[in-house]
Amino acid sequence: MGHSHEHHHDHHHEITSLNKAFIIGISLNLVFVVAEFLAGFWYNSLGLLSDAGHNLGDVASLVLAMLAFRLAKVQPTSRYTYGYKKSTVLVSLLNAVILLVAVGIIIGESVGKLFHPQPVEGDAIAWVAGIGVVINAVTAWLFMKDKDKDLNVKGAYLHMAADALVSVGVVVSGLVIARTGWYVIDPIIGLLIALIIIYSTWGLLRDSLRLSLDGVPMGTDIGKVENAIREVPGVQDVHHLHIWAISTTETALTAHIVIKDTNQMETVKYEIKHELEHVGVQHATLEFETTGACCSEPCCE
Repeated sequence: MGHSHEHHHDHHHEITSLNKAFIIGISLNLVFVVAEFLAGFWYNSLGLLSDAGHNLGDVASLVLAMLAFRLAKVQPTSRYTYGYKKSTVLVSLLNAVILLVAVGIIIGESVGKLFHPQPVEGDAIAWVAGIGVVINAVTAWLFMKDKDKDLNVKGAYLHMAADALVSVGVVVSGLVIARTGWYVIDPIIGLLIALIIIYSTWGLLRDSLRLSLDGVPMGTDIGKVENAIREVPGVQDVHHLHIWAISTTETALTAHIVIKDTNQMETVKYEIKHELEHVGVQHATLEFETTGACCSEPCCE
């Protein structure tokens, strides 16, 4: 029986431009939050103040996401043998929760305004929110190309896209209110936006929970992985197969491999790891057994 453990970094998604994207996104949004708070106080607009508070929450989310990326690059220690890579998963889960809390606040405010419409400065709100659309859209665009490579980036992208959507809604309601005086349009658009954000956030929450519970990452087919191992010459059987995420970009695997001849072990190990790289598994720990050998673990019985 033999053991092998090897770490592969060749296929690790190195997202070089992300650090710059986070810094630009945080800076732009922080400046806008300050401006929106000042405009809210100046025009006595609860809508602008609420949106500024929501945007401030998104700035905090971007800071958390950037912190997770920095932590993921920290070298492993004797206590944290994988480093802090898992922090990217925890932050993506936290971001999904923050988005849903923000949606809850929007729904609460919208329902309140639906029954008690308040007069607001339509044109002023539309102008300020229009600037928000541009800033949030630019920030979302910075993360767009990498959003499918990393769950954490997807969270940042969804935050900014949701904010841009909220700001578009505020612009529309501001213009309608300025032209018609129909104040009830504000909470109606708020509720519609909330439903859209819930729909887009659900996938992030589901995927984050899956990775937090060490489930098989989205995009990894366990059947395909098992078949790739079985098709390697010299492999008789495979069992005790586990796949989980080390981070939002790296996948690990452990498996018991049954082989006929232990002299083939190194060759088979090399071929399996090569095949695993093609199905998105960067870290593999393999335990080899000969045909007819009794596996002592309960799940093998």
